[in-house]
Amino acid sequence: MPETAALLAHLESMRRIRSFEEEVTRLRATGDIVGSVHLCNGQEAIYVGACAALDLSRDAVFPTYRGHGWTLACGAPPHALFAELLGRATGINGGRGGSAYLSAPEYGMYGENSIVGAGAPIAAGAALAATFDGSGRVALAAFGDGAMNQGAVHEAMNFAAVRALPVIFLVENNHYSELTPIADMVRVDRLFKRASAYGMPGARIDGNDPEAVRQAVAEAVRRARSGAGPVLLEAMTQRIVGHYIGDAQHYRPSGDLDAALAAEPIGRLARELLGLGVAQSELDELEARVAREIADASARALADPVADPTTVLEHLYA
Repeated sequence: MPETAALLAHLESMRRIRSFEEEVTRLRATGDIVGSVHLCNGQEAIYVGACAALDLSRDAVFPTYRGHGWTLACGAPPHALFAELLGRATGINGGRGGSAYLSAPEYGMYGENSIVGAGAPIAAGAALAATFDGSGRVALAAFGDGAMNQGAVHEAMNFAAVRALPVIFLVENNHYSELTPIADMVRVDRLFKRASAYGMPGARIDGNDPEAVRQAVAEAVRRARSGAGPVLLEAMTQRIVGHYIGDAQHYRPSGDLDAALAAEPIGRLARELLGLGVAQSELDELEARVAREIADASARALADPVADPTTVLEHLYA
């Protein structure tokens, strides 16, 4: 059983991500944030648990366009991330990346990708480089259940297995491939079983338990760093918002969202901590502290100068 302090740290990190996404929802409604935005509410335990198992001074994370949570879990400051989504000069990429294309390599987050599954071969490339540069790097590619049917993902997993590359393929299985249930798209919806075809281990884990995710990723990291090759992890979760802001979610059957809300990771871990003797007042103060942090970060970012469009060609050529 992990120490209470570690669980509280998980809870605070998840609460930070949730509060960030809730503020993004507000800023999108006011028009301060423009463009398509994909939120990760309900999936926070995957990011927090996985990043707790990585050494982000050398390891590399390659998330999807649903990447705000990964970026925060890697340690990027909320202010710089808000500023990026708001198109401010102080954004983590100077306002150039926005919601779906940002990167933060100084925090071990090597870029979102709006091409479904495209992060998998890039992560395999980072892992291949690690076999030459002596860094000991492990790469982690995260993608959704729908991406498991993309050819590039299959090619990446096969290549990684053949070359015994230090890479973890982490499926965020939230049951929906955009708007279609994954069970309607494949004959066998236990996606981790595909690992055996490549000769790599595969496992299904509780994606709503940050400590379970941490333990599974830590073992995969240990294995990859030792030279034993890749692992496929299928983290089971559910999003408690639409696929994108504005998604009416008519495709979700009656009771599905209620079940997801009952099982979501923040409330679940809070109940666990109360059962371990943590006072409700301590949890309330944690939530209030995170709320203040997010409100301050958002306000600062809104006050920052917008990115200068005349600098758009900077950083493109040496």
